[in-house]
Amino acid sequence: MNKVLASGKTVEEAVRNGLSQLGVGEDRVRVTVLEQPVKRLFGLIGAKQARVELELLPDAMEEAIVFLREVSAAMGLSVTVDREEEEEAIRLNVKGSDLGLLIGRRGQTLDSLQYLVNIVANRHSDRHLRIVLDAEQFRERRRQTLETLSERMASRVLKTRKEIVLEPMTAQERKIIHARLQNNPQVKTYSQGDEPNRRIVIALK
Repeated sequence: MNKVLASGKTVEEAVRNGLSQLGVGEDRVRVTVLEQPVKRLFGLIGAKQARVELELLPDAMEEAIVFLREVSAAMGLSVTVDREEEEEAIRLNVKGSDLGLLIGRRGQTLDSLQYLVNIVANRHSDRHLRIVLDAEQFRERRRQTLETLSERMASRVLKTRKEIVLEPMTAQERKIIHARLQNNPQVKTYSQGDEPNRRIVIALK
């Protein structure tokens, strides 16, 4: 039900009645006044109530989740999506079986879907939303893998006395490497190259 018609003695009352039918707040609807109320004239002519049309506006996160489910279904996957509010982002956790296809090699498919989900959500939002898409706790497992890699490569730099250039990574993945080694007193990190082939360099200080 995306639209309802409602009436009341006043426009405000009609709107309240419509909101009650939809079960949402006024920020979720677009109101069109169809008829203004007319008071009874000299007790002879009947009063006319106000009539309004309420159109339900899309919810940004609901639209993003529907999009995600539709894409997953097109990939032959049956998934559920849990929403988790975080301090700086909204995390959507995808659950299901055989999610390797959705994650892709080193999370590339998951990153692409995350990009598209953010576009869909922000198209329907009046404020900027940041959505993190995860599946099978891939983000946490990837973070641990990158932190282990950074420590191992830093040790190799110290041993060989030569800088090491890592494979291309996303900005978020590079941030994990930088953060892990920023307090290392013997090595430094910096990025070089252009997206999507931007890489981290680990070198002696």
